[in-house]
Amino acid sequence: MGGGTVTIPLLVLVGGVGQKIAQSANLFSFLPMSVGALKTHADNGLLKTEGVGWVILPALLSSALGTSLAVALPSALLKRAFGAFLIGLSAVGFYRTLSKKTA
Repeated sequence: MGGGTVTIPLLVLVGGVGQKIAQSANLFSFLPMSVGALKTHADNGLLKTEGVGWVILPALLSSALGTSLAVALPSALLKRAFGAFLIGLSAVGFYRTLSKKTA
């Protein structure tokens, strides 16, 4: 889970920002943070670059497709889909926590 699971609902529910703007702001804020994280990992020798070429093109294509889909969909549908995602994520986390305690 990242900061978007908190940031997006706060922007929408408390800040009164539209769903598309909240998700865009979250994604835009990710860019400088990922550059900083990449530099830190590189400085610490933690990057493994073999095989990265196979990931770049599918990631770019998936990002373009997802962006096009998000722009085309109504904000109300995106809001409900993100809410369902958060509920599902919570259910998985709850299940994993319970299964660890019983094991």
